[in-house]
Amino acid sequence: MPRVPLAWLQLTKEKRRFAAAVVGITFAVVLMLMQLGLRAVLYKTATRLPDHLAGDLVMISPQYEYLYAMSSFSERRLDSALAVRGVRSVAPISIEMGVWRDPQRRREHRIFVIGVPSDRDAIDLPDLHAALRELRLPDTVLFDVGSRPEFGPIAALYQRTSPLTTELNGRRVRVAGLFDLGATFGAGGHLVTSDITFSRLFRRPIGLIDIGVIALESGADANTVRDALTALLPQDVLVLTRQEFSDMEGTYWARRAAIGFIFDLGAVMGLLVGAVIVYQILYTDVTDHLDEYATLKAIGYHDRYLFSVVLQESLVLSCLGFLPGFAIAQALYLVARREAHVPVEMTFARATFVLILTIVMCVTSGAIAMRRLHDADPAEIF
Repeated sequence: MPRVPLAWLQLTKEKRRFAAAVVGITFAVVLMLMQLGLRAVLYKTATRLPDHLAGDLVMISPQYEYLYAMSSFSERRLDSALAVRGVRSVAPISIEMGVWRDPQRRREHRIFVIGVPSDRDAIDLPDLHAALRELRLPDTVLFDVGSRPEFGPIAALYQRTSPLTTELNGRRVRVAGLFDLGATFGAGGHLVTSDITFSRLFRRPIGLIDIGVIALESGADANTVRDALTALLPQDVLVLTRQEFSDMEGTYWARRAAIGFIFDLGAVMGLLVGAVIVYQILYTDVTDHLDEYATLKAIGYHDRYLFSVVLQESLVLSCLGFLPGFAIAQALYLVARREAHVPVEMTFARATFVLILTIVMCVTSGAIAMRRLHDADPAEIF
């Protein structure tokens, strides 16, 4: 007959308590996986536009805070970059939040509008490059098919209806093409239009821009050209490599934005909740069986063996709590992708990290609960 480990017998003797422990750990695992997953999506989507700029260097205002709170500067500063050796071309980008009217339900939503020149690549997306010529006509826009559903089924309507017209900032516009950038936590959807139409929509003077994209000649060193531009231009603009610009945007969401802190706090709270639940369960279990532990000590079992029993219970709880937590988190990831268009994916690194955290959480709680074993004195029983 196979021997049943003492740790398993201890845990399963009180089935309700055992089930409560597994449910508590499962909840902690789900909370940690969801918070860490959404945190990863936050940083990934925050840098979508910076990562797709069609250049090696980026010019911005020194007052730049983050992508959705830009400070404008004169396009003449960007044109001055053409005088520096190694610069091949430049392209201006203007950015504002506009009011989009869903052409089907007639509801209004705020949408991120990007103004680009219709004769130069400013954003490196294949679909966008092919549709740029459509923006030469006035009051035309390109719609991001990765936008959230509240903006309407634009892709389907565009395929069936020609021309597809709606309103942006109270002005009638025509959807002339589609591209795929994807929603972010800062913007549920994106539009691209020409710099001329952008100026009309937002009553902004032509020549006032938010981002300057600088493409370099083949073989030119980005850091060298950046330093040359920094020495040449006045201090009312800042020149960065595209990676530095992307890192700046990610750093804002990671360290300065409240939502990044909330995701971190949620993961920590999940860890603490699980630790408290495991500690309470194991402490109660040790207390309820203190006489039995004292008896084991009286017949010659050392504290080391008794401690190993409690640690085994911790490991069993961590594994049994992690498996359903992982499955539930996977299901919630799927719901988030389908319903909220949040591109959250389970990664091996994240799952492994949370498994390790769960084991550490349970073992630490068990180690604290084991202090109660010191009170298991055989002399008090015999």
